[in-house]
Amino acid sequence: MDIHEECGVFGVMAPEICDVASISYYGLYALQHRGQESCGIVVNDDGVFVSHKDMGLVSEVFNSDILSRLPKSNMAVAHVRYGTTGGTNRNNCQPIEVNHQKGRMALAHNGNLSNAAELRSRLELHGAIFHTTSDTETIAYIITKERLRTASIEDAVSQAMNTLDGAYSLVLMSPQKLICARDPYGFRPLCYGKTADGMYVIASESCAIKAVGAEVIRDVYPGEILVFSKAGVESRREHCQKKDKKLCIFEYIYFARPDSVIDGVSVHASRIAAGKILARTHPVDADIVIGAPDSGLDAALGFSQESGIPYGIGLIKNKYIGRTFISPEQGARLDGVKIKLSALEESLRGKRVVLVDDSIVRGNTMGRVVKLIRDAGTKEVHVRISSPPFLHPCYYGTDIDSEKHLIACKHSIDEIRKIIGADSLGYLPEEALEQLARGCGFCSACFDGNYPTKVPKDTRKDRFEKRLSSIKK
Repeated sequence: MDIHEECGVFGVMAPEICDVASISYYGLYALQHRGQESCGIVVNDDGVFVSHKDMGLVSEVFNSDILSRLPKSNMAVAHVRYGTTGGTNRNNCQPIEVNHQKGRMALAHNGNLSNAAELRSRLELHGAIFHTTSDTETIAYIITKERLRTASIEDAVSQAMNTLDGAYSLVLMSPQKLICARDPYGFRPLCYGKTADGMYVIASESCAIKAVGAEVIRDVYPGEILVFSKAGVESRREHCQKKDKKLCIFEYIYFARPDSVIDGVSVHASRIAAGKILARTHPVDADIVIGAPDSGLDAALGFSQESGIPYGIGLIKNKYIGRTFISPEQGARLDGVKIKLSALEESLRGKRVVLVDDSIVRGNTMGRVVKLIRDAGTKEVHVRISSPPFLHPCYYGTDIDSEKHLIACKHSIDEIRKIIGADSLGYLPEEALEQLARGCGFCSACFDGNYPTKVPKDTRKDRFEKRLSSIKK
């Protein structure tokens, strides 16, 4: 419950002029769980790009009046952001727009480059001037640089992919084409679909494609570039099968929406399987199984099905609170967890409870949730986690940039149990991750330290935002 999401990308290309802004709005709404800091839509109005981007949730940034001001068109790209590189400010809102001598480009990015600092330094030494602190602008700069010396935008994307390292699922728009690309490892999901009237839709997750009335065609292959134009759809695969597939396993555990299917694997079924594995590997005598909303609900159901312990609702989430929620100041006598969650005392009082959640990162949140459940009059609280202990930082789009705050790096499982106040604690065995991915190659570096790419020297989220006081004199 301590992990932040990354980002969600969306793109649409229709055969006729239509309200692509509203279609993008609904697509972003379906991807809101992936990013709740900022969002934006860029519409292609006959080669002229018109956009609206701002901080906040999709429903806060867009309304009917704003959407009506975006022109009718046949093409648009859109983005919801949670920043893993770069600060939380309007400058870092996406999609990023670029004007160059061969036209325009709008780019939306999900993921995190592991060589962003190196690339940015190289570009700055050759005269590049950056306006944001996100690694997405680095990608845009490299693609633009390649575009000035290649015959097409898709050639430029392909050349740029020879330079980029790490995680990137991209949707970009030129005056005449919509293009998507997925890094050769396939760290982050990307798929596309089509409506009955011929409109193509690209999205981070299949749930967004279905939300706008389209049928999913397939996932974009790792390393693949898809080009959507008046001529149809072209698949370029010169970067495919150059790396072993490394989809982030946490997409199945937490990031993705349960009704999504990623690389042929149902997210809901994967989480059910995790709960069943937990019930077998860490059994316990209890009266009720509950999940931490929303991330632990599916795994809790799986735990219940396997153990025979009844599944119930024990925690109620305030559905009107998003990432924009302002946490109480440290001195205020308010608990942010109690504002976000409340315990259903009628279900919990006098019972031995199994609480299932997706992860424990720092431990602060879990400790407060356990206390919340105990205060409801429970006899026992047994915590089960549907992932292994976090031991290493992630460089590919998850907001864990250091081991400094990872509780499992400093304490044993029994020590963590005592810290969070649980009667017992069990994690998903690392070897069980294979069953969640169901044959799909995955990255589990945050658990085992086996990184597919070179580890960057500077991993801080704010590495491009140095304060004067931090500069060595």
